[in-house]
Amino acid sequence: MRATLMYGAGDVRVENVPDAAIEQPTDAVVRVVRACVCGSDLHPFHAMPAGEQGQQMGHEFIGVVEEVGSEVSLIARGDFVIAPFAYFDNTCVFCREGLTTSCEHGGFFTTAQAEAVRVPLADGTLVKAPVGEDSALLPSLLTLSDVLITGHHAAVMGQVRPGSSVTVIGDGAVGLLAVLSAKRLGAEQIVLMGRHQVRTDLGRAFGATDVVAERGEEGIAKVRELTGGHGTHAVLECVGYMNAYEMAVGAVRNGGVISRVGVPQYEEAPIGFGSLFGRNVRLAGGPGAQRPYIEELLPEVLDGRIEPGRVFDRTVTLDDTPAGYTAMDERTALKVLVQP
Repeated sequence: MRATLMYGAGDVRVENVPDAAIEQPTDAVVRVVRACVCGSDLHPFHAMPAGEQGQQMGHEFIGVVEEVGSEVSLIARGDFVIAPFAYFDNTCVFCREGLTTSCEHGGFFTTAQAEAVRVPLADGTLVKAPVGEDSALLPSLLTLSDVLITGHHAAVMGQVRPGSSVTVIGDGAVGLLAVLSAKRLGAEQIVLMGRHQVRTDLGRAFGATDVVAERGEEGIAKVRELTGGHGTHAVLECVGYMNAYEMAVGAVRNGGVISRVGVPQYEEAPIGFGSLFGRNVRLAGGPGAQRPYIEELLPEVLDGRIEPGRVFDRTVTLDDTPAGYTAMDERTALKVLVQP
């Protein structure tokens, strides 16, 4: 089958690899109907050391079940399914608490930009959707694999509630869907920090009340100006770089929450008396692939109450996936959908 591999920074290829196959009785094989390129895929695209062995890429996909193992009972051949970017049994102590990314037997997908994917722990992982392969909802359903549930996780971990004020740092797909999620949870003021007008216009459509294009201290000052000098109750940091974290520290209100869902590209960050401790600021966030989020948000996608698929602004074939990486890296595309 065809699959996307990365051989080093900037070196993405689509090649033939062994077919996805059942390895354990709890596995399923899913034929990929739609996949995509994630902003986090750009981190290795910038920094992966060159090597002779390519690494398969991708963690977001929806598709049709082609085969199931002997112990799979809830998922059947022919089911249309959404796969979160992690797999889990949905029965361990952490899964029962709703924290499926900490499943004692789980892990994360790394092979989704392909014609098919082996899905471990299929009964616990896959969520069925009552649609066909030609549904107009496919882009929005695909966001339930990562970017929507990650944006929602940012808002949930930021304790966004009716009347909250929120700053969202980052106008990428996750940041824009964090705006949508904050609006959905009742935030009264949503400040989007971004400087690409096409993206921030979509952010306004999703519910942003204000846009701040400035960065650094200038951006922090603008957020505080918009909030009576106090900052916002929650800051949803959707980028992952130190400068974004520093803006979050500056923009958060005393007693507020910084919720990070951008994969951190740093190991140390200020949390001491002058940054978080003395201001009673809490630090939250983490991977957002929690199955309960998909089950909560799916009905609203199906009935059109939310349209998260609007973040996709370019579609490529699987063989053109390398061009999709380049487009996202050069910011000529917000988020690239891959159609095998």
